[in-house]
Amino acid sequence: MLKPALQLRLGQQLTMTPQLQQAIRLLQLPALELQQTIREALEQNVMLEADDDGEPLLELAELGPTAAPDSAAAEAPAEEPISGDSDVDVIDDSWDQGPTAAASEAPWSGDSRPQEYSEGLGETLKEHLSWQLELARLGPREFAIGGAIIDAISDDGYLVDTLAEIGAVLAADVVATPEEIERVLDVVQAFEPVGVAARSVAECIELQLAQLAPDTPGLEAARRIARAHLDLVAGRDYAALRRTLDVDEEELGRALALVRSCHPRPGSTIQPSQPDYVVPDVYVRRGPHGWAVELNAGALPRVRLNQGYAGLVTRAADHAVMRSQLQEARWLLRSLEIRNETLLKVARCIVQRQVAFLERGDEAMQPMVLRDVAEAVDMHESTISRVTTGKYMHTPRGVYEFRFFFSSHVAATDGSEMSSTAIRAKIRKLIAGEDAANPLSDSRIAELLAEDGAQVARRTVAKYREAMQIAPSSERRKLPAR
Repeated sequence: MLKPALQLRLGQQLTMTPQLQQAIRLLQLPALELQQTIREALEQNVMLEADDDGEPLLELAELGPTAAPDSAAAEAPAEEPISGDSDVDVIDDSWDQGPTAAASEAPWSGDSRPQEYSEGLGETLKEHLSWQLELARLGPREFAIGGAIIDAISDDGYLVDTLAEIGAVLAADVVATPEEIERVLDVVQAFEPVGVAARSVAECIELQLAQLAPDTPGLEAARRIARAHLDLVAGRDYAALRRTLDVDEEELGRALALVRSCHPRPGSTIQPSQPDYVVPDVYVRRGPHGWAVELNAGALPRVRLNQGYAGLVTRAADHAVMRSQLQEARWLLRSLEIRNETLLKVARCIVQRQVAFLERGDEAMQPMVLRDVAEAVDMHESTISRVTTGKYMHTPRGVYEFRFFFSSHVAATDGSEMSSTAIRAKIRKLIAGEDAANPLSDSRIAELLAEDGAQVARRTVAKYREAMQIAPSSERRKLPAR
């Protein structure tokens, strides 16, 4: 029979205190979500107030002594320069540059076109077309037919129902003949975006070509291509296309340029939702003594302790709620301070290791994993993972998520290691400079990379190429137009 007994044991256990849980939660929040969290805290805690008079972002004077930063990096000034090992000319400190990437030519499609945005953000394609229908000055009968046509248009802008199906939908209210529906369809096809309500890709392109001036060079050949020869364009069989159209090489080039300028999915130019904007958490600038990293003051929450309410708190029993809110406010401000210190420390470490990328681009990216940064800043990998998720760095080369700078290691021929990001950049560069009539195969690219010092297998080249959505050599071949 078991008897109850008391035992005394000594041991260590990690306890997730409320303060630690709050610090971890704030650490992983992106800038916009952090601002929302602070707004909610301001509404719920009277001990906090927004700092609208330009005072320091985090008023910590009343928090008492705080723990020392984890390293000397946290104590350094916000714009402490970071020097690189290589002596490189100072790059242009322009903040309008985007990430540089060589684009390879691919078969015609709408995927590589720059995204277009309508002026009415948040408006659906159906709403956009219905608004134009109301301005078309149609009679009640034609207006009803136009509404049925718009209902049959997909998000890409194509008419997915036949005229007979549209007539059947209208039968309950309006008896319309196919000819009558066709006439109203011509009106809808004149709406913006150009090419909407087409029944095929060929008709979509023809509608867009119809907007051009009749004397546009290559227009007639472009119409013939859209009408019956898009399969030859997709297969890049330009020699057969030139023979079929009976045009010279210059005329064919003009016609193909017109066809490729058309949007194959006109409906996608209407954005039904607001775009998401990225707010950088840190700025990286090139100074006279190296690279400097500073927190984005505009993204930091402007909040401080309300000194008026804090001075009223006493030990009285009826002040228990206020004392609790005061403690929560202090925890929040301290957690924000820890978040900023950690964010700046990690950003400096990343910049210090990726100076070559900042100065020379993707091909100079250095291999780096979470463990490398964790060891450098004396933190756990899980903490680095939280810091680098959803945080963005504004550099002269563009805005990048922290995670962009982390990549796997690839062995080099000299025994060193290269970044997989650098390998991808080299592959893009090789393909961009290849002979269009004789594109590089994956095996040949692997050989050229080996000559450049990167030991990469053919299947690895194929994997990287597919990840970058670059077609294989057989599909990249551009046949000469003869």
